[in-house]
Amino acid sequence: MPRKFIKRYLPDAHRVRDHQHLKMFGRLLHDPLLWHLNRYSVAGALGTGVFLAFIPMPFQMLAAAAIAILLRFNLPVAVVTVWISNPFTMPPMFFFSYRIGNWLMGSPVRDRGFEPTLEWFWVELGDIWQPLYLGSLVIGVIAGLAAYGLVHLVWRIHVSYLLRLRRSRRNHRLAKQPDSGDQ
Repeated sequence: MPRKFIKRYLPDAHRVRDHQHLKMFGRLLHDPLLWHLNRYSVAGALGTGVFLAFIPMPFQMLAAAAIAILLRFNLPVAVVTVWISNPFTMPPMFFFSYRIGNWLMGSPVRDRGFEPTLEWFWVELGDIWQPLYLGSLVIGVIAGLAAYGLVHLVWRIHVSYLLRLRRSRRNHRLAKQPDSGDQ
């Protein structure tokens, strides 16, 4: 995975450390492993962020930060990835999670005037929370594992490509050099 590409879109470490909501982690934010860009760190952070993005809960970013600190994943990637669920994507994500949860529980889908608004969500939460959370957990785990695996796969393909490119350039350079034994 190109580190320069990822670094271009991530916030600066000092900026994240000074964020008002993350100051509660104090000295834990100074662990250098939280800022490294390697396959393990990025894959774990992306998997964590994607998983938490599907869980309907407040303070997803704080949960992502806590898990990243605990497991030493890349902190900015974990926190930024949670924003997959935003005001535009939450209604379809949660509706799909609700439908999957209903299907898994074998219960009928409530079709009482669904509206993709937060107001409707809070009014109906008492009746829909069980299938919603079950579906969210199942989809979150599947999506998180898929993100984790995809990062490992893409990273490995990219490293393999770079190695082939390096070998090709080296072989091309060696083929251009005159043979010293011919003189």
